[in-house]
Amino acid sequence: MLINLSNHPSDQWGALQKDTAVNSFGEIVDMSFPEIDPEWDKNQILNLAVVYYNKINEAWLKQPSKQIAVHLTGEITFCFCMANLLRSKGIPCVASTTRRNVQIEDGVKKSVFVFVKFREYF
Repeated sequence: MLINLSNHPSDQWGALQKDTAVNSFGEIVDMSFPEIDPEWDKNQILNLAVVYYNKINEAWLKQPSKQIAVHLTGEITFCFCMANLLRSKGIPCVASTTRRNVQIEDGVKKSVFVFVKFREYF
């Protein structure tokens, strides 16, 4: 099972990313990435990470026979806390790697990101 904890719901992923996720992890379960106030301090970030850690642990305990990984992308300090909490439980975290293709049309720069693979944090 791949828990997708990001601002990018899996139904918006391209075919290659979805296929890679299913082939590597089985099912994909979306979990909305939390709103994080830029004014928060590190303790508020850690407290929120613990809440999400507990949600992920509960999801895993419902299906303990399944392998689990977390696709973790978003606000960097939250991701750092989450990755460390999940690592302590032995739950791997992955991020999507992409190629950035820049297109310029009528003087407007547009970046298109093309999925390449999932990369483990640790």
